[in-house]
Amino acid sequence: MRWISLFLLLWWQSGADMPTVTAQRQYFLYQRAIVPTATGQNCAVLDASTFAHASASLKDLRLFAQTAAVQEIPYAITLSEPVQPDPEAAHILNLGLRGDVISFDLAMPHRPYTEVVLDLAGTDYIATATVRGTDQPGQSGGTLLGEFTLFDLTSQHLSHSTTLPLQESSFPYLHLELRISSAPGARDVPLSAQMVRGASVPPSREAQTVFVPAVETRSITQRRRQTIARFVLPKRVPVERVNFILAPGYKGNFSRNIIISDHTAGTSSTAGETISGNIFRVHMTQAGREINQQQLSVPATLGSNLQSSAEVEIAVNNGDDQPLPIAAVQLEMRQRRICFNASSTDSLTLFYGDPMLPAPEYDFARTIQLTNQGAIARVGPEQKNPIYRRRPDMRSMTERHPELIWVAFLGVICILAVVAIRSSRHLPR
Repeated sequence: MRWISLFLLLWWQSGADMPTVTAQRQYFLYQRAIVPTATGQNCAVLDASTFAHASASLKDLRLFAQTAAVQEIPYAITLSEPVQPDPEAAHILNLGLRGDVISFDLAMPHRPYTEVVLDLAGTDYIATATVRGTDQPGQSGGTLLGEFTLFDLTSQHLSHSTTLPLQESSFPYLHLELRISSAPGARDVPLSAQMVRGASVPPSREAQTVFVPAVETRSITQRRRQTIARFVLPKRVPVERVNFILAPGYKGNFSRNIIISDHTAGTSSTAGETISGNIFRVHMTQAGREINQQQLSVPATLGSNLQSSAEVEIAVNNGDDQPLPIAAVQLEMRQRRICFNASSTDSLTLFYGDPMLPAPEYDFARTIQLTNQGAIARVGPEQKNPIYRRRPDMRSMTERHPELIWVAFLGVICILAVVAIRSSRHLPR
């Protein structure tokens, strides 16, 4: 029995110590040049191919100088996101109806803002919103910020917009006056102060998320009453928005519902997820007011594009209308950048494609203070590493062949069974 215990102990220890895996240039499958444009902090935008060919979470990215030195250059990866939080509520004060004008004040967040989205009840209306910035609620006068057209054109099969596009402002209060009339051909809108149900303030335009194309297709087909765009999305490429590009010169008005579906490549289309949205354009003059609004993108975080490739279908529901002249459809991702400190403007090399490499731990990533004034480094095309060779498998025998553990245990059990049977024969009867 002692020799069996010794055997199992040696077997266990054979997989206990793993050699440290370090970054070495010859074990990276891909590389690309990164050229700083100034000394000091630089950031380079990462494209979709980097995500498709690097390890999960970009853990195998390594940055080296183009010399024989093996010293890694520390970096941090940033994700474009609003500097400000999600939309905040603006509290309504002094709401009332004075004649045919709905007037009220909005208590604004303590930060700059460029848009206000009103929540208005009712359909088929045209509204003129006069907006003034004030220092106190109920204050007369104030600074005129503009007149804006709001609308709902449901009966015309068009969209609606209740967004006030302002220049960047920071007034603590806004005073609004709404003059609402029925859209042409619609019944009279019942006018009351209760039409104003709320207001929200999105992040300012300067603080909003930056998106970059991940995959694009110009192959657009028709399927009955739908316009279809299909994609094969490489594994690990993130997607957070779908963007539509219309043919140049197209001026038509429209409102179309969108269905975005995706599923892991090789599986049933019913095994994925479905996201809905709407795109629209309204360029027209109604009730004496000019309307110029459009929305050609739909938020869409796709979940089946993580560790395997995905098949994505975008369907535009045209109903009885003519198909839109869609020139291209883009799957977009939030901009990711790799940021580092450059001691010179000499070219660096970014390596990736070594799945055995663990994620790095740099003090730089924990202490960096990024600024929007940092230099933007130039990124070269992706290339295969000319000195690449496969990294030797550093795993222990038990990790490479886990089935051997069961073979060994079954062997031990058989030996113990034989020993037990033989021992039972010598027991006194």
